[in-house]
Amino acid sequence: MLKTERLLLRPFALADAPRVQLLAGDPRIADTTMAIPHPYLDGMAEEWISQHDALWRDRDHAVWAICTRDATLVGAINIAANLRDGRAWLGYWIGHAYWNNGYCSEAGRAVMEFGYGYLGLHRIFAEHLLRNPASGRVMKNLGMRQEGILRGHVKKNGVHEDLVSWGRLRTD
Repeated sequence: MLKTERLLLRPFALADAPRVQLLAGDPRIADTTMAIPHPYLDGMAEEWISQHDALWRDRDHAVWAICTRDATLVGAINIAANLRDGRAWLGYWIGHAYWNNGYCSEAGRAVMEFGYGYLGLHRIFAEHLLRNPASGRVMKNLGMRQEGILRGHVKKNGVHEDLVSWGRLRTD
């Protein structure tokens, strides 16, 4: 569990599945992320949550529910590490009703501290669809540097899209 000034980052529980389905099922979330499908069908949230413990057992992938201090689940954040190389990918999403509150940046800072401290990482990186500049602002707020644009790198809804790559070293 990680705490910030306004947030509590905790493991997901199966009881969170209806809330995850509600938030992640919003087509605006699927449209701005690479991994969340639309429609977000019954059972998908339960399947996703049930994988988290196994991922963490190997200490290479951690997923947290982003909750406000009143325990309202507003999104998710995760880190997928390659401990051998000392690097990790950071991913996140926030429910549409909670956009523009700084929750991603705040949660991201806590997860990056966890990555550099507890996991001993050297580098943390993240990516966003070029047409989602709000996610780029989060990465900039986290002290990441834009490292490049991968043209036509991902296929989203049958369309090849550009991906913007960002990264930060522990020493930055």
